[in-house]
Amino acid sequence: MTDASHVRSRSDGGRRDRSWPEEPRPLAVAVYDNHTHLEVADGDAPLDVATQLARAGAAGVRGVVQVGTDVATSIWSAELAAVEARVLAAVAIHPNDAPELAAAGSLDDALETISELAARPRVRAVGETGLDFFRTGEEGRDAQFAAFEAHIEIAKRTGTTLQIHDRDAHDAVVETLLRVGAPEKTVFHCFSGDEELARICAEHGWYLSFAGTVSFSNASGLRAALASAPRELVLVETDAPYLTPTPFRGRPNAPYLIPYTLRSMAATLGIDEDELAADVAANTERVYGSWDDGLDG
Repeated sequence: MTDASHVRSRSDGGRRDRSWPEEPRPLAVAVYDNHTHLEVADGDAPLDVATQLARAGAAGVRGVVQVGTDVATSIWSAELAAVEARVLAAVAIHPNDAPELAAAGSLDDALETISELAARPRVRAVGETGLDFFRTGEEGRDAQFAAFEAHIEIAKRTGTTLQIHDRDAHDAVVETLLRVGAPEKTVFHCFSGDEELARICAEHGWYLSFAGTVSFSNASGLRAALASAPRELVLVETDAPYLTPTPFRGRPNAPYLIPYTLRSMAATLGIDEDELAADVAANTERVYGSWDDGLDG
C-alpha cells in the first residue's frame, strides 16, 4: 500500500535536474501539506510513500492530504488514508480528464465512484476539481463545467471540503461557485489569482492555499494576494512533485520541502515563521478535521 511508484511517473525527457533538494531546517511548529500527489514518482531515486512521510515528519510536516485525479488514483488515495495516520484523502476527476471521459460516455460512472469514495471517513475533500482553460479548449468546456458542478454537489452532500483547480479560469470558477452554491469549506488549491481574487475569496470565506509558486521571483502579484488575504484563510501545500519552491525550482518536489514555502510566505508577511505555522496548522485542521479520526483498525 505504501509503495505507489507503480501508479504514475513524471516524465520530462531527461531535461530536469532530478536530484532531491537538500532537507530544510525543520519547522519548530508543525504544519500540514494540504495538497500532494504521493503516487507520482519523481527524482533520480523515487521515494516510496513511507520514506516520503518520514522525511516530511522530520521537517515538521505532521500530515498530508493525498489528492486523487482520476478513479484509480482516487481509490488508491482513499485506501492509503484509511490505514495511514499521516494521510487524509481527496478524490476527484481532474478537469482536464473530464472531456475525454464525457466523449467516451464514462463520466457519469466515474463521478458515481467519486461520490461513493467521498463518503468514506478519511476522505475529507472532493478535488482537485474545477476549470482549466489553459490545457482544455472551447470544445471541452461543457464537460468541465458539468464535472465541476457535479463535484460541488458531491462535496455538499457528503460534507467534505472542495479543493479547486483553477487555471486561467478565475471568473468562470467564481461565477460557478456563486451560481451553484459553494460548499461550506472551499479551498483554491495552488492559488494563482491576484489581489482581487483574494478579496473575493475573503468575502465568501474561501481558503487560499499557496504552493511553491509564491516564492518564485516573478510572482510579485501572488505575494501581493497573500499579503492581502485574511490570515485565517491561508493554507500551504506542495502540489508535489510539481511547483518546487525557490531555490530548487524545477527539481522534484515533496512534502518535506514545505518549510521553504512557509518561510517565503512568512517573509512576505513580515511575521515570525512560528506564528504563521501555528495559524496555518489551525486553519488546516479546521478545513479537514483531525488526522487522528477514522482510521481502520
